Amino acid sequence: LLAFDLAGDNAGMVLGTALAIKMIAYVGVAPVAAAFAERLPRRTMLVTLDLVRAAVALLLPFVSQIWEVYVLIFVLQSASAAFTPTFQATIPDVLPEEKDYTKALSLSRLAYDMESLVSPMLAAALLAVIGFHDLFAGTVVGFLASAALVVSVVLPAHPAPQRRGIYDRTTRGLRIYLATPRLRGLLAVNAAVAAAGSMVFVNTVVIVQAGLGLTQSAVALALASFGAGSMVAALVLPRLLEKLTDRSVMLGGIGVMVAGLFAGILVAGHASLMVLWFVLGLGYSTAQTPSGRLLRRSSNPEDRPALFAAQFALSHACWLFFYPLAGWLGTRFGMTATFVMLGCAGALAVWVTTMVWPSQDPDVIEHEHPDLPAGHAHTLGAVDNGDQGRHAHAFVVDDQHPHWPSVGR
Repeated sequence: LLAFDLAGDNAGMVLGTALAIKMIAYVGVAPVAAAFAERLPRRTMLVTLDLVRAAVALLLPFVSQIWEVYVLIFVLQSASAAFTPTFQATIPDVLPEEKDYTKALSLSRLAYDMESLVSPMLAAALLAVIGFHDLFAGTVVGFLASAALVVSVVLPAHPAPQRRGIYDRTTRGLRIYLATPRLRGLLAVNAAVAAAGSMVFVNTVVIVQAGLGLTQSAVALALASFGAGSMVAALVLPRLLEKLTDRSVMLGGIGVMVAGLFAGILVAGHASLMVLWFVLGLGYSTAQTPSGRLLRRSSNPEDRPALFAAQFALSHACWLFFYPLAGWLGTRFGMTATFVMLGCAGALAVWVTTMVWPSQDPDVIEHEHPDLPAGHAHTLGAVDNGDQGRHAHAFVVDDQHPHWPSVGR
């Protein structure tokens, strides 16, 4: 609405540019912010970022130029790119038990989906009685409430970080991510999720209104079906993850999404589309929600902010690629071909996941330290094996373990 108020018929271009700025900020700012976040008190940082976001939301109703929108959107999304990974990395410290953390991930997914469903309806209802500029006041209140909640929680003190250069701190999360097999698999999962999700978020309006000749209400119902599927999966996941491995669950999720994309060529009406979108929502939440568990397993507490920032940036890089691709394919080749081509991209991502993420993925791995001197503190209690310092413990990539040891598939 703000874009239309400023740009009229060019509102689509303005909105598209704003969304591109959002994704660029997410991909580029998150790792840099993580490099500085480790030097700052987490509570102070999170509250400050909430206040920055509240200030931007407060200024948005007063903009009069399109460039001002772009600047404020970049500041807002940069603050979000710094806030979100830091907040996500804090949750495992607050909830150290895996069962509690899994429930928190599920509830977080549920809350996100409910917000996506309720917010448009609430905004539409409020617009009947107030101007759209007044809606920004609600956004300001939301950010201030978030800051108040952060202040009210006692956050565990995180370990003092080692002194590192800015390049080392900025790229540390990415290096740990790409050196860890299960996280390389997570990157492929991100790609599969983005391939299928972009079909839903970009092309639903085209399928429903242009293809089926229905109204905006039908678009909302289709997207609501997707959200409902995601919420159902979020409710079931904690119990499912008690019985199955993260790898099995996430592969199942992206497998469902890929199968759904190929099934899209059979959609003949709104009812079948809603069923398909519900199934895709199931797969979407099943594939995405456990990712925090993988990041938690794959890092020491002091490296978690950097690793969560790497996941934030890489996952949004996948969306930055597939969002325009889904739109371009739909415009150029039609919906049937787009379903097939995105399905092929998703299938390739499933195959890559199975190749780079071993089915045998234990936490504790026996390994050796040939470069460490005998009697080094890290190898105390190691099996006597000459100067190899062979021992076993929960393995993560860090300064003493820069490379992943060989483990059977």
